Amino acid sequence: MPEPTQIPTDVIQSITTDQAWHYKIVPKAISDTLCVFYASSDNSGVIADELKLLFGKEISFDLVAEEEIQNLLSRYYRKGKQSKSSGVLFSKHSDYLMDLIQEAYRIECSDIHIETYEERCRVRMRIDGKLIERFTISKEVYPSLVNKIKIKANLDIAEKRLPQDGRIFYTDEFCNFDIRVSVLPGLHGEKVVLRLLSKDSTHIEIDSLGFTNDQLKAYKNSIVKPHGIILISGPTGSGKTTTLYATLKILNSVESNILTIEDPIEYTLEGINQVQLKEDIGLTFANALRTFLRQDPDIIMLGEIRDVETAQMAIRASLTGHLVLSTIHTNSAIGTISRLQDMGIPPYLLASTLNLSVAQRLIRKLCPHCKQEKPLLPTDINLRTNMDTLPSTQFIPVGCNLCYYTGYKGRRAIYEMIEVTDDIRQHIRKQQIDELYSKSMLKTLAQKAIEMFAEGETSLEEIFPLLVDMQ
Repeated sequence: MPEPTQIPTDVIQSITTDQAWHYKIVPKAISDTLCVFYASSDNSGVIADELKLLFGKEISFDLVAEEEIQNLLSRYYRKGKQSKSSGVLFSKHSDYLMDLIQEAYRIECSDIHIETYEERCRVRMRIDGKLIERFTISKEVYPSLVNKIKIKANLDIAEKRLPQDGRIFYTDEFCNFDIRVSVLPGLHGEKVVLRLLSKDSTHIEIDSLGFTNDQLKAYKNSIVKPHGIILISGPTGSGKTTTLYATLKILNSVESNILTIEDPIEYTLEGINQVQLKEDIGLTFANALRTFLRQDPDIIMLGEIRDVETAQMAIRASLTGHLVLSTIHTNSAIGTISRLQDMGIPPYLLASTLNLSVAQRLIRKLCPHCKQEKPLLPTDINLRTNMDTLPSTQFIPVGCNLCYYTGYKGRRAIYEMIEVTDDIRQHIRKQQIDELYSKSMLKTLAQKAIEMFAEGETSLEEIFPLLVDMQ
């Protein structure tokens, strides 16, 4: 039997998830007159006539062990949350877009990428931070799918030369959520990215994000201060917004007036006044912050510090007796301090207002049911990393039906944190940034990743980008 990865996407999508699991079959090849399925010898004779009637073609089977069928079903026909429909995508009688969104929600996908090339079109979905190719679409169907997305997002269907951004509000009997839409003109047509934004914040808890006990204590001490600024840094998709929402859940009370300006609003929180950024009409982070200061706030959350004006306004707000929470795109907790100084924030103001600088990343966790242990050799590293800091053995991803044969199950955040003490404030005022590493007893993201690797929670390939940063 060939490797499962050799099964083309258009063959896999020829049957639905319900059909695959009901008949315990996986398609191997499809032609105009013949369907070939992987199946076990236990049920192939019983289902042949039903499949012939269902598909209107001759049916052939490639018989494999029952265990192999379970492996293929788990890999290609992932089961997930309940949804209204799991019919064949892009059939003549289905609503292409709604089927696509329902499928993405069912398998807990965060982003849908709809792309067109010279000969083919495809749909990729991001699951646990990684993109997988999920469907193919005919070149004839693709333009109508893009237009349908534009109509639902209130975009201009005639404009195909400029990027456009919009929003879709999805609701059915099982769920409701927002979808952020981005349309980008490309060489062979428009590429569309849909980001699914869950409104449910009930599962977000600060204690379960990945802080160590010492980090959690320092973090909670900082967020209960009446004024100052707390900054969380990291690349896109590192979980910064989730950390901020978990923080707001702790701070949310009748006594506090909390205002947020976000792009987009990913979760709704009862008791918090949330504002959606609208730069096209002048509602920027800086302008919203000016208005916030006239709204008698206690706590302000800025979705992101993107420019000098926003940084200056955030510092001003924290100086005038408000607690400000925000994110910034830097690679480390110390890098945040350097970035603000590069933006022109005077060191004495930064030292007076900064309470906490946090950097974070999301690391995929190995599936506990199928990970395997093997020796760790110097040749596995190929970096100038001190082998004394690494264990003698490592766990590697294998894949099973419980992790859909990815080898990973879930993600965990790791953090590096600088709690700004009086001693550290003095170093910030004197712009002695390099000395903060020793003064703050900072445990870096790379060190946290190595700890996670040594404990057998993740693989070497998953922490490799952070090890490279140590070079």
